[in-house]
Amino acid sequence: MKYWLVKSEPFKYSWNMMLKDKITYWDGVRNYQARNNLKNMKKGDLVFFYHSNEGKEIIGLTTVVKEFYQDPTTDDDKWVVVDLKVKETLKRPISLAEIKNEEKLKEISLVKQSRLSVMPLDKMHFDHIIKLSNEI
Repeated sequence: MKYWLVKSEPFKYSWNMMLKDKITYWDGVRNYQARNNLKNMKKGDLVFFYHSNEGKEIIGLTTVVKEFYQDPTTDDDKWVVVDLKVKETLKRPISLAEIKNEEKLKEISLVKQSRLSVMPLDKMHFDHIIKLSNEI
């Protein structure tokens, strides 16, 4: 199993919309590195849902239920989507500021490659974020 983080601006697609839909395809990725990350996702992988620009926090957890296929929002076959399914809302959202202040998380892509919309996470980082979210 691998671990990932996807970013969405809440006004375009929020966690509340994801909760309502339960399953969605993750479309609109137009960056080659992010696209390659989508292609590397496997069924059962865990994926954090991050609100970007507004909120700037990891708010929920999803799982990959369908591996990559052609993005239905474009005729250009270079772009792909995966299907994500809601797993759970985090007990406590983890803000970007908190992540930047955590010594164990300073090297994650969310900090180092802040514009990347789909990124891998190490298990250690994933587990630490879950731990933080459970600290209420």
